[in-house]
Amino acid sequence: MSLRLSPLIVLFAVLAGAPSVAAQQKGQYMPGQFGLNAGVMPSPGFTYQNMELNYDTSTLNDTKGNALPVKPKLNLWVVENWLIYVTNAKFLGGKLAFAIIVPAIANGSLTLEQVNFSGTTWGLADTWVQPFTVSWQLKRADIFVGDAWVTPTGRYSPGALNNIGSGYFGNHVIMGTTVYLTKNKGTSASIFTDWEVHGQKQGTNGTFKTPGQAFTDEWGVGQILPLSKNLSKLLQIGAIGYDQWQITDNGGTFALTGVLVSQTRSPCGCIQVHVLVAASNFQTS
Repeated sequence: MSLRLSPLIVLFAVLAGAPSVAAQQKGQYMPGQFGLNAGVMPSPGFTYQNMELNYDTSTLNDTKGNALPVKPKLNLWVVENWLIYVTNAKFLGGKLAFAIIVPAIANGSLTLEQVNFSGTTWGLADTWVQPFTVSWQLKRADIFVGDAWVTPTGRYSPGALNNIGSGYFGNHVIMGTTVYLTKNKGTSASIFTDWEVHGQKQGTNGTFKTPGQAFTDEWGVGQILPLSKNLSKLLQIGAIGYDQWQITDNGGTFALTGVLVSQTRSPCGCIQVHVLVAASNFQTS
């Protein structure tokens, strides 16, 4: 008899920003959402999924992984509501599916003592619309591919310190795969990837910015443990991890006034933050 958890539809969320510091650049996908059952889609029909995410940090590193003197206190809490519909229609041998995440309720707080800033904000984040997904259920694997758009429905004002939305459109090409390492599907390995391409966002003083493309991978190895003899109750445990890179340079014209914090992602998945002091304009290609 095969063991299988009810599909954990921990899919793809919008990065509901913590209080944004001027000119901060970041990807729209929040990593660390899933690593187990990454390729599993629900059975045909309508599925509702609720997920809550919490991030805390008090450390920022430079491009070499060394701790910066800036000591932030950052907390981010996001509530996501997924609406997923899997059809019986077939495309290339797989089932077509559609999904949308209604704007998440986000709450964030950030304290930077070095620049004398402290604030808390909350509101509705950007919306993830996934109009195209194809999923395949194979004998020893579940796989899906899809394409999604992030629409900037969250609150965004150039230069504001309490932005919730990203302020720009993004296209996300995604893929999830779960391979079952045992015949009864009790042991599995999963990987998920997201390649995101960004549109322009409005900056201050009539400038614009185009955040660089980003790539995320998440992985996990899990084991299902039966809690009852008839397998009506199952427990899944495992180890998961993720990496996120910014793979192209930011573009556009930036106005630098006072303190600017720009953010990229390192290959190890760490956040890189560069604190600059300037009072001029520069342009990137």
